Amino acid sequence: MTDALRHGRASLAFAFLAQGAAFALLVTRIPAVQERYGVSDALLPLFLAAVPILAGVGSVTTERVVKRVPPSRVLRWSQPVVLLALLGVGGGRGMAGLGISLAVFGLAVGALDASMNMLGVRLQRAYGRSIMLGFHAVYSLGGIVGASLAWAGARGDLALWASYLPAVLVLLPAVLAGSRWYVDGGGDASSEVTAGRGAGGTRVGFGLLLPLCLVMTFAYIGDSTVSNWSAKYLQDVVGSSEQLATVPYNVYMVTTLLGRSVGDAGVRRFGAVAVVRAGAVLAAGGFGIVAVAPGTWVGMLGFTMLGLGLCVLVPQTFAAAGRLAAERHGPGASDAAVARLNVFNYVGFLIGSPLVGTLGDLWSYRGAMLVPMVLVLVTLVYARSFAAPPDRYGGKHERPRATDVGRGSNGL
Repeated sequence: MTDALRHGRASLAFAFLAQGAAFALLVTRIPAVQERYGVSDALLPLFLAAVPILAGVGSVTTERVVKRVPPSRVLRWSQPVVLLALLGVGGGRGMAGLGISLAVFGLAVGALDASMNMLGVRLQRAYGRSIMLGFHAVYSLGGIVGASLAWAGARGDLALWASYLPAVLVLLPAVLAGSRWYVDGGGDASSEVTAGRGAGGTRVGFGLLLPLCLVMTFAYIGDSTVSNWSAKYLQDVVGSSEQLATVPYNVYMVTTLLGRSVGDAGVRRFGAVAVVRAGAVLAAGGFGIVAVAPGTWVGMLGFTMLGLGLCVLVPQTFAAAGRLAAERHGPGASDAAVARLNVFNYVGFLIGSPLVGTLGDLWSYRGAMLVPMVLVLVTLVYARSFAAPPDRYGGKHERPRATDVGRGSNGL
């Protein structure tokens, strides 16, 4: 394995870390943002929905941009924009300033997420073994760091801009410095040009990606259910204390990190199909336990299982999309597949929270937890979409290097 690939992997991992931290700094301080700008409860959902919608636009736009420039260049400049937009959210003036900052944040996040995963899929193809879960593990670590920084800022009663500024001052120069080692292809200049422009006229049919788009949507419905409803569910339905109700999401984040940290090894040993099936069953079991939990600790067990189960689905889905597109249309097509699939990340996020809330109000919150459980189980129907031909890496046939994304495809 060349030094260029090793450096590319390390620099991309840091990009995932920085993005995880930036996103967590925003979403964990939403109440403070609302208070600072005087955003009403009725208006807040519109502001929050605008971010994933614009992120979807940014992802689709990136699909077109990478036909002309390498995704490394998109990532190199979109990440600083995300960090500066975060600072704008913390230090802007008036509702218009907040709207502009969130709009810029959303568009840049879509470009960043798409280009970051494009590079991850390409590096996995160059390595010839599953490494995607490791990238997403670092993203989870960044989320924990960002949430911890947000907690410290809230505890110290810091102004939003003062809470965000230290993180931006550290991350901004670091990601710019690290971007010099991004690798678009096999680690040399010629492969970068080929990787950056190989998708020129390729069109990836939606039918090819449909099963993976559904899996991505269902995974993010499950994820947004945990992030938006775990605290309220434990406190209002199960009857836990206010302090204990804040624990499940932290546990979920930690178990996500742990699951992704060992996920690549699982893919290499058992294959992507087995890992995805196990993740879906574990996540569905977690939702089932949450739905019937008689007390706080049983509910926490359910959320712990959710973290371990859901964590493998998204990285594996990105990798599988890149592999399928490359097999059908050539390596350049993987970028278009990743960009299109990334949109369903935001679709799931938009659907998840209102879906559970509406069902909870009309029916019951315990019953509402059964809906994401069923959706996650649908992943079992599409598990074969994660399989690779027998000559691809995985299990006992892993190769030291490869030129395509193999069976272990997605997994951070």
